[in-house]
Amino acid sequence: LSGIRDTSTIRSPPPMRKPTVSYVREFDEQVVGEAIGRELARGGQCFYVAPRIAMLNPAKKMIKSLFPGIRVILAHGRMARNEAETNVAAFAEGNYDVLLATTVIENGVDIPSVNTIVIESAQNFGMSTLYQLRGRVGRSDKQAYAYFLHQEDEITQQAAMRLQAIGELQELGSGFDVANRDLEIRGAGSLLGTEQSGMAARVGFDLYMRMLKKAVRQLRGLDLPMVPRTNVLLPKGEGSIEIKGADGISHAFKIPEDYIQDEKERYQAENVARLGESTAKLVNLTAEWKEKYGPLPVNLQLKLKTMHLHACTRRLGIDLIGLADNGEGRIDCILRSPGLRPRHIEEIAPSLPKGVMIKGLDAVFPPRFCRNGEEGEIRGGMRFNIQSTFIGEDEDDSDDWDALDQEETEAMEDISSAFDIREIDEVDIDKYPRFVIRNFGKIAVGQRVDVLLKLLLGAAKVVYEKQEKEKEEAKVAAELREKRTQMKKTKLLMDKEDRILLDYSGLAE
Repeated sequence: LSGIRDTSTIRSPPPMRKPTVSYVREFDEQVVGEAIGRELARGGQCFYVAPRIAMLNPAKKMIKSLFPGIRVILAHGRMARNEAETNVAAFAEGNYDVLLATTVIENGVDIPSVNTIVIESAQNFGMSTLYQLRGRVGRSDKQAYAYFLHQEDEITQQAAMRLQAIGELQELGSGFDVANRDLEIRGAGSLLGTEQSGMAARVGFDLYMRMLKKAVRQLRGLDLPMVPRTNVLLPKGEGSIEIKGADGISHAFKIPEDYIQDEKERYQAENVARLGESTAKLVNLTAEWKEKYGPLPVNLQLKLKTMHLHACTRRLGIDLIGLADNGEGRIDCILRSPGLRPRHIEEIAPSLPKGVMIKGLDAVFPPRFCRNGEEGEIRGGMRFNIQSTFIGEDEDDSDDWDALDQEETEAMEDISSAFDIREIDEVDIDKYPRFVIRNFGKIAVGQRVDVLLKLLLGAAKVVYEKQEKEKEEAKVAAELREKRTQMKKTKLLMDKEDRILLDYSGLAE
């Protein structure tokens, strides 16, 4: 299908992970006893999953009869508010041996001490659910086991095929293979068949997708992609949050132990700081620390300044920062931003002082974005005309109508690989959109983070505020659509009831 062909799979597991050994068996209490007994014998915990809430208590009685004195706790969707979360948390803390649950644990539960899962009536679950449930175990370096127990008299042909597939596809990173097998079992539906109607059927799928993508490009807002982290390659590690400790292991942002002495509180504070999406959130976090723990030590202030820098670079899509000789005897700072486009600058600049980009921060774009076929620049502190210099993204005279999508796909691939780069010279930087700070080599060591923050903070703040506003507007629009849909359904129901009453009154007369 045109435009629907690029996929990527992650098949490399984290270090020390082992494939989960999967057993597909007919339900038998002896099998349940063997599975749970083996895990308890090595000091671990177990999940026991049933498809219906009504099946949990009988399962609890069975487990209690097999293991008198075993500690069992339940979790399902009809519990009182926060009760299921509290039970899962108590289980995670090691207060119970078995968590008896429905599919509420399918996502978001990561407990390394749980390495056996027993799934009762597995024939009632879909392929994706079975795969997700199996993923709840094997989260450490210990061998994990998954038991898919089915009722022989209730199994259908498709259920048998699903169980066979989940039993065969046990390797780490087999998610895509599971999805393909599920597609084979259930079928692909009728995307282009005679059952289709509306716009796609009238104009054809290829032209419809072209029209749709053009409309989306015209409507989308400030979609500058936020990068997961920025690889800063400045001399002496300045601006980097990946610093090697005394143990030789690379550590991200760390809070001094003598500032927050409680280990749990310190780890939580570090995680919150690392996940700070904006400088505003980091400022609020710093204020909380000052109120709770006292004035910040100087070394922590310096680290937080670096965290502020990274909040800005991530928000502006900057995945790589380094120094480069511009060929004229001057050292510039290059801030690569693969997802940056001229339209982003056009939307950011009006919200900055004087309606232009900050003086000293230039945006440079490769020739493929420019009308004259040469590299294009938007100089900081100067006004510019996007239309006269750069090719508009809605100008699609070319037959290669999905070239822009390919460009964005490649940008995301570059972002994901940025952290493997050790020297800026490893990258052909002229191929990428980027910010440039001229003559950066003159900035003294120790002041470079301050200069970067001063130049990037305003633009990053604008992007954050606009994207948050767009999210809120999208949320309101979705709620409004939902209300309108509900009102239409209610009106149709009322009209139907009125017709029934009219018909009844006519018969009565």
